[in-house]
Amino acid sequence: MSACIDLLNAVLTGRRLEDDEALDLYQRADLMDLALAATAVRNRHNDPARVSFVIDRNVNYTDVCNVYCTFCAFYHKPGDPKGYVLTREQLRRKAEETQALGGTGFLLQGGVNPDLPWSYYLDLVRFLSQDLGIWVHGFSPVEIQQMARLSGLGLKGTLAALREAGLGSLPGGGAELLVERIRKKIAPLKGGPEKWLEVMEAAHELGMKTTGTLMFGITETLSERIEHLRRLRDQQDRALVRGNGGGHTAFAAWPFQSGHTPWAGKIPKPTDVEYLRTIAMARIYLDNFPHIQSSWVTMGRKTGQAALHYGCDDMGSLMLEENVVSAAGTCFSVNREEMDRMIREAGFEPWQRDNIYRPVEP
Repeated sequence: MSACIDLLNAVLTGRRLEDDEALDLYQRADLMDLALAATAVRNRHNDPARVSFVIDRNVNYTDVCNVYCTFCAFYHKPGDPKGYVLTREQLRRKAEETQALGGTGFLLQGGVNPDLPWSYYLDLVRFLSQDLGIWVHGFSPVEIQQMARLSGLGLKGTLAALREAGLGSLPGGGAELLVERIRKKIAPLKGGPEKWLEVMEAAHELGMKTTGTLMFGITETLSERIEHLRRLRDQQDRALVRGNGGGHTAFAAWPFQSGHTPWAGKIPKPTDVEYLRTIAMARIYLDNFPHIQSSWVTMGRKTGQAALHYGCDDMGSLMLEENVVSAAGTCFSVNREEMDRMIREAGFEPWQRDNIYRPVEP
């Protein structure tokens, strides 16, 4: 245990952890010691007294998908009459409701719908951004890969066209585990880790902001979780060297929700303690990420509040709408007043941000 204390003291001086050191801490360090070190790293990046949140809406413009991830309880196969594509009127109502509640954007994602042409995506982004005034934090890398195939413009050309239409930033959805063995098992049609990483790399090269994520608890090892974090940290290093404004703004982690999937009842659900240990390790290891989000949507309010003392400086979104996690049987939601109260009860001052961490006046 003394070796863990020495490592954590090194973290406090600003030294970067190697993978074997991070794994040692993950396995053996006292949870409270991890919390203290994670808090110190958090405070190095952010105001120790304040915690941010965003008012936005998770909008799934279609649930038709031909990627068939085994961990997803949300999609319908192409041709299924239960599948949908949102209409302009439905999108308009969602935007008006969001703005009436002080919201600023959509976290926009869908399935990989083979029936949608390239022009659909450009028109969708223009409509939301230019006509409705909604910030579009949109599309997972597997969707961008599909659009690049349709457009023939390559990844950078496709992203540039989307940005010109109004795409503001990219969420980190679809990363799951950036580990070849796991991706082959849970989502073989998505491709290996490089498929996710190359989209984010192209976005960073264009100066766009993105987020990084981790879904854990789906048969991976602890060393594979560290491997995932290393890929994110290396990518962020490259973005920061460019200095063009592109890069990951934040990291979020959540445990796999197995309800209504082929995995239900076959693997143990990660505990609250495992979540807190994981998020603290992420804060310590990802020394080049400015923000770490608490995943209260999957963990619940109390654990979400506790995460603010394990390295998180952001409570994420109010989640005016959420469909994917709730399809697996987990659903927590709050309103603006409850979010303020959650943050204050945890000992911090709340502040509202937008999807790229700029302050929003109430």
